[in-house]
Amino acid sequence: MQFDPVLIPPRQQAMTTAGFWRHQTINDFMAQALRQCPDHTAVVAYRSDVAQPVRLSYRALDVQVDRVARGLQALGVVRGDVVSWQMPNWWEFLALALACARIGAVANPIMPIFRQRELKFMLDFGESKVFIVPKTYKGFDYEAMANGMRADLPFLQHLVVLGGEGENSFERLLLRDDTPALTGQGLSPDDVLLLMYTSGTTGEPKGVMHSSNTLFANLHGFIDAYGLTQKDVILGASPMAHLTGFGYLAMIPLILNATTVLQDIWEPKQALALIRDEGISFSMASSPFVADLCSAAEAGGPVSPQFANFCCAGAPIPPVLIERARKVLGLAVSSAWGMTECGAVTITEPSRTDEKSGSTDGRPLPGIDVKVVNEDGQPLPTGQTGRLLVRGSSLFGGYLKRPHLNATDADGWFDTGDLAFLDAEGYVRINGRSKDLIIRGGENIPVMEVENLLYKHPAVALVAIVGYPDARLGERACAFVTVKPGQSFSLEEMSRYLTEHQVTRQYHPERLELMDDLPKTPSGKLQKFKLREMLREGQA
Repeated sequence: MQFDPVLIPPRQQAMTTAGFWRHQTINDFMAQALRQCPDHTAVVAYRSDVAQPVRLSYRALDVQVDRVARGLQALGVVRGDVVSWQMPNWWEFLALALACARIGAVANPIMPIFRQRELKFMLDFGESKVFIVPKTYKGFDYEAMANGMRADLPFLQHLVVLGGEGENSFERLLLRDDTPALTGQGLSPDDVLLLMYTSGTTGEPKGVMHSSNTLFANLHGFIDAYGLTQKDVILGASPMAHLTGFGYLAMIPLILNATTVLQDIWEPKQALALIRDEGISFSMASSPFVADLCSAAEAGGPVSPQFANFCCAGAPIPPVLIERARKVLGLAVSSAWGMTECGAVTITEPSRTDEKSGSTDGRPLPGIDVKVVNEDGQPLPTGQTGRLLVRGSSLFGGYLKRPHLNATDADGWFDTGDLAFLDAEGYVRINGRSKDLIIRGGENIPVMEVENLLYKHPAVALVAIVGYPDARLGERACAFVTVKPGQSFSLEEMSRYLTEHQVTRQYHPERLELMDDLPKTPSGKLQKFKLREMLREGQA
């Protein structure tokens, strides 16, 4: 695969001189652990279908990573090849990420919620050479799904099944002891380390390319902001196939030579027990995780004093939740805002959590600049809403095969597609999205893709999907539909139709409103803001 991270070379000298790009890879931090603390616990992995967790020291993790790396090499994976996997938060996820770095391959983790429709596009567009799935997870047969797609994936050479029983099992192919020793060069700091797809508004995901320098620049700033050290134990409950999970819950513990505790299925009562039993001190996820922990504690679950800080990203945090977490859990909940394209751009410092997290999304981490501009690109004064632009050390290398979509200007400013304003202290508040996107529990819903599918339903004349507030998930999706004469349509039929077209369940609108007509401008453009107003005012 030929990668084109065109946004990296223009920043190389400035970011290196400023000290934001340290030219290290995850291989350097693993080598450091093996020198300094080989017997320190690297990962404790809890699986819902296994009685006891897997505990691996850095020495033991290194052995497994070496096996996986040699196994991938034996399958023909070389520098620059894409290795894709659809994996829950299991220790094998970490081993795959580290093994790819060890042989210079590109890690492409994919969310377990995705099905054929999304997967076919991602695997083909990224020219994935190897695809790794669990045999089953949450009762779903991933092996059968993957086998059913093979004919549509010309670049895919190997399907590997974790827990499989055939010759293509993960255990037989990637955990062998008899594969040849590693040859060649591992990942370099400006190589593409990570290919991660982000939901867009064009109907197809975009492949975000990060190098070690772009990703780790952000992680080092984050570590400093929270004062994280090797002594911290970090809860990895948010999916590691998101940048939040991959960067902040998987890579940060490895950078620190600290410990990460993995939970593969979110269960708040169990999470509280893990926090107590494993001495967990920090985690990061979207606000529903915090709300669930509070509810579990209020129902009698254990509260642990060492669990001090939680970073919330993905959607604004209700102020009442911040107060509730402080009262119920003794937990400081910090706001943050970011994107797959640039990591955590802004955070609220733990020391100012109670003051700022409910009203802002934080201020920029070191190495990142932000500005708010009007439609003409002119900076706006404090308090005025405009387009939010970002530039700096953690900005991605560009979109795979689509440099024309990189949305950067000659000075390196990236248009985030979000609307925001700055307060007098430089804290950012996201207060709208120019992208037609709904964020449900931290998960981006590609509205246009779902709308385009619904337009193909024989009963649908017009459709518009908008978000409406939800106390737990931040937002849910409502579909406003006008029906063709003589036809009928229902929420059940909509769900059946989207399932038939292999749309991820989390993308299904959870509410349907049938209307005689939808509000439009004189030119015929749908006025979604009026539909949002109807939902807010209870008129729908």
